[in-house]
Amino acid sequence: MSTHDSSDASINRRIDAIWRMESARVIATLARMLRDVGLAEDLAQDALVAALEKWPVDGIPDNPGAWLTTTARRRAIDRIRHGQMAELKHLQIAHELEHELEERHDAEQASLDDPIGDDLLRLVFVACHPVLSREARVALTLRLLGGLTTAEIARAFLAAEPTIAQRIVRAKRNLNEAEVAFEVPRGKELAERLASVLEVIYLIFNEGYSATAGDDLIRPALCEEALRLGRILAGLMPAEDEVHGLVALMEIQASRSHARIDADGEPILLLEQDRSRWDRLLIRRGLAALDQSERIATARNIEPGPYALQAAIAACHARALAAGDTDWAAISALYAQLARLAPSPVVELNRAVAIAMHAGPAAGLDHADTLVGEPSLKHYHLLPTVRGDLLFRLGRHDEARDEFERAAEMTRNARERALLLARAAQCGDDGG
Repeated sequence: MSTHDSSDASINRRIDAIWRMESARVIATLARMLRDVGLAEDLAQDALVAALEKWPVDGIPDNPGAWLTTTARRRAIDRIRHGQMAELKHLQIAHELEHELEERHDAEQASLDDPIGDDLLRLVFVACHPVLSREARVALTLRLLGGLTTAEIARAFLAAEPTIAQRIVRAKRNLNEAEVAFEVPRGKELAERLASVLEVIYLIFNEGYSATAGDDLIRPALCEEALRLGRILAGLMPAEDEVHGLVALMEIQASRSHARIDADGEPILLLEQDRSRWDRLLIRRGLAALDQSERIATARNIEPGPYALQAAIAACHARALAAGDTDWAAISALYAQLARLAPSPVVELNRAVAIAMHAGPAAGLDHADTLVGEPSLKHYHLLPTVRGDLLFRLGRHDEARDEFERAAEMTRNARERALLLARAAQCGDDGG
């Protein structure tokens, strides 16, 4: 590779990194002005193309985000002037855009004057609007707020690229047809919509933390993206306890990433992990976020929310330097509280594990057995996994083997399937 080619590759990597950091802010600013998320993204992409043409020649500007925003504004004005959007509302928008540009002496000043935080927060709520399906919210959030390409989103979720592209196009069309306001909701609606935002971010994190399909157990890039979005949201909404609760949960769970798989990519169960490999910085950040969440809840005289309770459970594990030091009584009590606040079969299954660790495998199995007929867990591989483990600990190896084999048939993750089949074989070796 020539020096020139190497230089071009280096600057393109820098532009890509800048785009990842700045694209959400650029789109958010344009969407506020144009009241059209799809058009805002198109114009932001136009600005990116302009950057790819100009920056390798002229150099990267001191304030690249402001340059991109100003360039996109000018593209919007040009598009309106050329009659492609010649409606009264668009002509009014063009006038507003021209007025803003005239008031600014340079791109840096444009950046300083924009209410970036407010715009970004509005974009979060628009991308995660309940009018969209869960899958559409996730894809649109990664596209608009994460700056990921359609191909990257498709790879992350092992989906066909045309499927993801269609999902994103349909999502933007649905937002326009529903005339979703580009604003942060208030009052009761804020709580309802915030729940959707937090769900989307946690869905992204979970897909990275425990991949539902494919050959890899974890996809670190998705975990990192969810954490980045969570931290941004915590900065934009510092008085919301559950935002901090979610960040705490993700920070603590992410701290275990390096210990969750061995050198060959095989999964390592929580109680068997080398805790010296847990990231203590992420744990400290998570515990600080949890403390912030608890302080806000106490000040508002409200109970901890579901994310804060899950973070408190994760914190019990993080504080135990060895698996044997884990406070299972506290974890069991926290799961009982979580089951009361946000009842679900999955919570009850996790509670069964905690009960087993605190009161013995027989007590845990009794609790897990109450979930066997639960329709929502019919194809959930972790139910037979948990039952298999508890049956094995009780010496009922034939039954345990059947459960592990059933779980292996259900999972779509190759690494998990291999682990479950190995556990089934162990039942035969030890007691078959």
